[in-house]
Amino acid sequence: MSNLRKVYISLGSNKGDKFKNLQEAINAIHLKIGNIIIISKVYKSPALGFESDDFFNACLILETFLTPRKLLKKLFAIEKSFGRIRPDNYRDKAKAYQARIIDLDIIFFEDEIIDTKTLKIPHFEMHKRKFVLQPLSDIAPNEIHPKSKKGVLTLLEKCKDKSVLEPINIWLKNPSKTYNFSNYNYIAIEGNIGAGKTSLATMISHDFNAKLILERFADNPFLPKFYEDAKRYAFTLEMSFLADRYQQISDDLSQLDLFKDFIVSDYVVFKSLIFSKITLPEDEFKLYRKLFYLMYKDIAKPDLYVYLYQNTERLQQNIKKRGRDYEQDIQDDYLDKINSGYLEFLKSQTDFNVKIIDISDKDFVENRADYLSILDEICEK
Repeated sequence: MSNLRKVYISLGSNKGDKFKNLQEAINAIHLKIGNIIIISKVYKSPALGFESDDFFNACLILETFLTPRKLLKKLFAIEKSFGRIRPDNYRDKAKAYQARIIDLDIIFFEDEIIDTKTLKIPHFEMHKRKFVLQPLSDIAPNEIHPKSKKGVLTLLEKCKDKSVLEPINIWLKNPSKTYNFSNYNYIAIEGNIGAGKTSLATMISHDFNAKLILERFADNPFLPKFYEDAKRYAFTLEMSFLADRYQQISDDLSQLDLFKDFIVSDYVVFKSLIFSKITLPEDEFKLYRKLFYLMYKDIAKPDLYVYLYQNTERLQQNIKKRGRDYEQDIQDDYLDKINSGYLEFLKSQTDFNVKIIDISDKDFVENRADYLSILDEICEK
């Protein structure tokens, strides 16, 4: 995954149900662009530069994986869905200054400076506009303008715009805050090789302030050897995984983090038993199972166990895409056995609450709507 970037957006409307327009634009941003961190108050302000009805204006901060240009394209698409078409000439004020059902502008994109015909970051007139600076100062008073090196609050104090803004006593709702994880202290995300469990656990931990526990499989020296000679290294690999998973999950779950709301992991120790049943001969598996249950009884169980099911074709595509050399020769039959092993285990599982989510036709890393649909299932929206 690419890095999350923090973005500051200005919103305005002066046609139709202005408050509703702002709220629906925010809903669209949440659905199509990224996680909304905070939204300012709404302010009523007079039209600046032309005669028209008063505007309702607000600002928000969001996080997105999109580049600035892709973000601009998405914002324009949202505007277009409301019926607004931007003028071709970005600085043609005669065309730009007109009533509009929705107006979405990038104010800051972290500390980037971009100056092209179609994209100006920071927004080239933000320092002249009180209807931008006032709501922006509510949520980011100390954010520094990357060109002028002045803080937002300083820009507001020095702004020559004498418009009188009136705060509206109705708050816009943040759709990113509607997901409720309060019923869970510990969520485990599981799945086959290449299912995306680490990506999903990482995204949830970031968006919902969870402590993240990731399996340390990359540090296991026996894993590449196993893929080269499974019979020789299977027992050694499974024992090393069991010991490491037991130690890691025990240590991490026992360390209280007062600043996190819950825990999310990309594995459960029980996966050791599922994989070992596939990789080990029967006599070795019986021995392994005895050792496993001696450890398993002492480990905390997740409040929710999410299994990401993907068909074998999609798993192979994901494995090829992430490009780990030692995984490239994994056979379909091996992945089929792992899926079957997990599903057989989950059907009889009584230790914790289980949700199986079929993501064979989803790409929750690239498609935010797919990610939100998974959150809906987890939170039972």
